[in-house]
Amino acid sequence: MAVGYIAAFWTVSVLLILVPGADWAYAIAAGLRERSVLPAVGGLLLGYVALTAVVAAGVAAVVDRNPVVLTVLTVFGGLYLMWLGGTTLASSTTPAAMPEQTNPSPWGTSVLRGIGISGLNPKAILLFLALLPQFTDRTGSWPLAAQIGTLGLIHTLSCAAIYLCVGVLARTVLRARPTAARIVTRVSGVAMLLIGTLLLVERLL
Repeated sequence: MAVGYIAAFWTVSVLLILVPGADWAYAIAAGLRERSVLPAVGGLLLGYVALTAVVAAGVAAVVDRNPVVLTVLTVFGGLYLMWLGGTTLASSTTPAAMPEQTNPSPWGTSVLRGIGISGLNPKAILLFLALLPQFTDRTGSWPLAAQIGTLGLIHTLSCAAIYLCVGVLARTVLRARPTAARIVTRVSGVAMLLIGTLLLVERLL
């Protein structure tokens, strides 16, 4: 696989990751509320690994051609994001939401939430479907699935670096500032609610 394809994809991938969204909101919330951001970020990464496998297997193309399947996935993903946003907002209005007093979630719960946020996002599926094949070499010696898998791994590693930085910065900068931390937590909750709502409106209206 040509280095030029990989470099071009990596540049686009990083630019897309740097745009705040549900992943950012979850990483920030985890940085403020959990003992470690690793489970939350690990869950996000596992979701992208799953999406890479789906695209490499060609399943995403089937989903893209079937409006019913995509609608169901969108509704489920949107409702899931809205539920997470609602629980985040609810916790930010109670004394337990203060970073110093937060009861951390079990690691497994944080991982599963992260998988749900990234792996159930229909926009991410369509993004992978549209983006990854554009940077493959159809005449190269590598099988197409191997090229897509490599690019998906590069995207996942870039996500790991950026989301870990987001979570750690939220933890180190905001934890000593309870008022700012509470505001950021509420903004994260609202962001997840809005993204979930927009997914539903876009698909159902």
